[in-house]
Amino acid sequence: MPDLTQSAHEKDAGTSRLGEERLRALLEVGRSLVSDLDLESVLCRVLETAREMTGARYAALGILDRDKSELERFLYLGVDEETARSIGALPRGHGVLGELIRDPAPLRLGDVSAHPRSYGFPAGHPAMTTFLGAPVIVRDEVFGNIYLTEKAGGAEFDPVDEELIVVLAEWAAVAIGNARLYESTDRQRSELERAVRGLQANVALTRETGGHTELDWLLELVAKRALSLVEAGSAVVLLPAEHELEVAGVAGELPEDLLGTRIDPDGGRLGSAFRSGNVARVKAGVGGELGLPEGPALIAPLFSRGRVVGVLGVLGAQRAGGFSPEDELLLESFAGSAASAIGTAQVAEQEKLRLSIAASENERRRWARELHDDTLQQLGALKLMNESALRRDDPETTRKTLTRAVAQLEQSIASLEELITELRPAALDDLGIAAALDVLLDRMLPPGTRPVCERELDLAYDAGRATTRLAPELEVTIYRIVQEALNNVRKHAGADGVRVTVLEDPEHVTVTVTDDGGGFEPGAGAMRFGLTGMRERVRLADGELTITSTPGEGTRVFARLPVVRAG
Repeated sequence: MPDLTQSAHEKDAGTSRLGEERLRALLEVGRSLVSDLDLESVLCRVLETAREMTGARYAALGILDRDKSELERFLYLGVDEETARSIGALPRGHGVLGELIRDPAPLRLGDVSAHPRSYGFPAGHPAMTTFLGAPVIVRDEVFGNIYLTEKAGGAEFDPVDEELIVVLAEWAAVAIGNARLYESTDRQRSELERAVRGLQANVALTRETGGHTELDWLLELVAKRALSLVEAGSAVVLLPAEHELEVAGVAGELPEDLLGTRIDPDGGRLGSAFRSGNVARVKAGVGGELGLPEGPALIAPLFSRGRVVGVLGVLGAQRAGGFSPEDELLLESFAGSAASAIGTAQVAEQEKLRLSIAASENERRRWARELHDDTLQQLGALKLMNESALRRDDPETTRKTLTRAVAQLEQSIASLEELITELRPAALDDLGIAAALDVLLDRMLPPGTRPVCERELDLAYDAGRATTRLAPELEVTIYRIVQEALNNVRKHAGADGVRVTVLEDPEHVTVTVTDDGGGFEPGAGAMRFGLTGMRERVRLADGELTITSTPGEGTRVFARLPVVRAG
């Protein structure tokens, strides 16, 4: 049996036999390899070059697993796909291939089947006799091995071939190291970019929702931001509705009637995310729950104040490969900020409803008190007068009693008319806020009486700067602020003069009522002066109210309200 090992003398001689032409070709290949930063491309180039420069019929490159105990991947050239299918499973690094794993050093054999560790070949495997292998060591770590078999013409691989493959393996190691480093850097950059996008989305959501508590608007914004963040085709937000989950916010290419769709929270992927509070990345199954086409999806529960308040789902990945684990982390992080904003908006809406109910109840109590203390007492007095007149036989006395009764009735009618006007002035519905305010000021502070009233009313619709009136709710709020402030002036201020201004610019209406009366301590007198209802109205209109007063120096009520037009 021939000695198949290579002596040190042969190796030295092999270097001298590396011809100048082959060296130049090897250097050229090396330069080309190290400039390629795509790992798969580098691996294929290494195999092609090894086969061309040694005349091998077959070339393969085995890549070791994390433990360096067997092959994780096996790339090959020279074996067609049909033959590869007939061979079956790819090698894992046993037999002669395992010899290079155990001892990462060049190995050259004249007959691979004669090696003590040879396992032979599986059925359908092409015949292979001569063999040349060399390790690829990247930064002092064995990356894998190059395997060459069946040198052209039936010859054995010689020392020059071995030297070529060793040098090529060194070039390959540098190229693979560069490609891996580039891939790692590129991956880290991509991850960093994604993290930055996530932070930007969270910051943008916080900035855009600052001061906004309208839930429908917020839900649509959350869906749009989620869609953009992970490059999805569409996004939905579902919130609990009675015992179901309801689509409350949408973005992307979705049917118009999807809003309001309800699903069972006890079934499906969306319901599971809501119940479990776990993020899910799925290939299909979500679209069908909503009557949409199937496709990849991400689902994130919306946690707020320790509980799940809804579910955020994005569907239809726009990038090849679908949604990634990084997308999942991004959406989970974004969902945290979105849930906080949604929870805040829900609390704000509940507070608005509470304030609205409270304001309504306060109004009811006020009108009940007015009717009881004024109108009902007047009607009671009128009844007593009539009964007294009926018991008298003196016509003159009866006439005087009935005359007083008529006067009392006229006073009662006037009181009722005033009460009706306060409940809902006809001028406000028919003519608009400017005309209604003129009527209010003339009735509450008639000309020639004290306090003397100055007014300045500049509203866009009445001045011809706008084609539509202010929204009815806003007009009522303006009217009630002026009305309540004037009530306070008449009943408590003891003022000589009062000035009322209502001014409108493109974005806001400002209402100012200033008097020169006795003033009060705002903290101590707020409830006595009925300012609580005024604050509630302004808050419901998303406005700002400032009341400044000093005893002996008068009072100033200032409200700033966002412009909202009818229609």
